[in-house]
Amino acid sequence: MDKYSINQFKNGLKLMLDSNPCSILNNEIVKPGKGQAFNRVKFKDLITGKTLIKTFKSGEFLEGADVMELDLQYLYNDGNAWNFMDPHSFEQYIIDGITVSSVKGYLVEQDICIVTLWNDNPISITPPNHVILEVFDTDPGLKGDTIGASGKPATMNTGVVLQVPLFVSIGDKVKVDTRINEYAGRA
Repeated sequence: MDKYSINQFKNGLKLMLDSNPCSILNNEIVKPGKGQAFNRVKFKDLITGKTLIKTFKSGEFLEGADVMELDLQYLYNDGNAWNFMDPHSFEQYIIDGITVSSVKGYLVEQDICIVTLWNDNPISITPPNHVILEVFDTDPGLKGDTIGASGKPATMNTGVVLQVPLFVSIGDKVKVDTRINEYAGRA
């Protein structure tokens, strides 16, 4: 596998750290007034999902992670597992609930997601940046009630709860930004 110098670090680079594949979230070069410059790197462990912060002196190397990212289509949930398919080869992947747990509220059937594989096992799923969800439950908005209210909570058909504007009602389809869990507009 490739080795990466600290100078080659950039956001999104996949590296091995403590024998687990990690993705760089942030790389900050620190030049203290006295002493050698170093990098403060924020990682996300792709297996556990934990965020780590490590410092590296210039000249150090880390091994690249042998991970593969595939664009897979979400098919269905059978109660125990989530089923995905490669739209080109029609190969199917069955992914357990632990891997899907953080994004299951954004999985809409037939959407293309990025699935990260390590040793041919799925370790993380990235849903599309925006998904269309239907409002399943919310309080009715009162006409003229706009003072100080930025929105109201709404439960989507997938179980995700987020703040929506007062004019949104049950049955409306809304666009949701999955990166920040926010209402992005009407569908």
